[in-house]
Amino acid sequence: MKAVIPVAGIGSRLKPHTQTQPKSLIPVAGKPILGHIMDKLVDAGVTEFVFIIGYLGDKIEQFLTDHYGKYQLNFVIQTVGKGIGHAIWLAKDEIKDGEDILIVLGDTIFEADLKSVFASEYSQLGVKKVEDPRQFGVAELEGDGSIKKLVEKPSIPHSNLALVGLYYIKESQKLMKCLEHNITNEIRNQNEFHLTDALFCMVQDGVRMETFNVSLWFDCGKKDIILQTNKQLLKSKSADAYKQWQDKGNIIVPPVHISPSAVIENSIVGPDVSVGEDAHISRSIVRNSIIGLGASLNNATIEDSLIGSDASLSGAVHSLNIGDSAEINL
Repeated sequence: MKAVIPVAGIGSRLKPHTQTQPKSLIPVAGKPILGHIMDKLVDAGVTEFVFIIGYLGDKIEQFLTDHYGKYQLNFVIQTVGKGIGHAIWLAKDEIKDGEDILIVLGDTIFEADLKSVFASEYSQLGVKKVEDPRQFGVAELEGDGSIKKLVEKPSIPHSNLALVGLYYIKESQKLMKCLEHNITNEIRNQNEFHLTDALFCMVQDGVRMETFNVSLWFDCGKKDIILQTNKQLLKSKSADAYKQWQDKGNIIVPPVHISPSAVIENSIVGPDVSVGEDAHISRSIVRNSIIGLGASLNNATIEDSLIGSDASLSGAVHSLNIGDSAEINL
């Protein structure tokens, strides 16, 4: 099975963090977003990967080579952002005729039974019911469960089944033909070439598609959602993961993830806190936050915060969103 993963986006909603690192490498519950995705795919039996990279793509390539180098990794460069559909089309030379592919958006952390999906006779699109589907691609179904219509960000939705960034496609060459048709004829939606439009082109051409349920889904494009994702994923962490810091004048309130190389002194950490490698927390109180690798907190009380790698913070009581290598004294 081959996975195609677009990770070329700039991540403008996550500035200042995405000024120095790709959105897909922002840490959540002890590992980058892309690490969570890769582990899910590898567990499901995926061994070949195609990544569409662009902005800060060298950092993505380095991370993948370092941590997943035993798998087949291929990289395609998208120089201009024209939408997910355009990104997938750029990978056309990496996809063989008749080859099944799984498309996974590079900022989507999920829980789903992918092995059952791969065993399906038909193409399958991951969906989840949402309260307001107007910001998503939406699937409308026939009575037999097949997809009748796909609409990107409908102003008046006729379904609450949102497409969540997981697409198992058995007719990959038909997808490429639909993408090429849309790109050649400048068929855009919100000024982008959307994957949703190409998938609906396939449905109109007679391809049967069905949906599968995604039980857990986080679109990690905003600070608040990243913190919510961190909180959810920390629930599975073992209590043994933080015992070594209990005897150093600290109070650790689970659930937390603390890197073994972090230093914590005379502090209260938790609940719902992730602390990265080589971070240093002293005389501080930290709740519902992510502390990046090498970051330093001293005499600080923070909550609902995202602190970038190598950032330094001293004397603050705030909810903060601090990018990499920042230095703040209050």
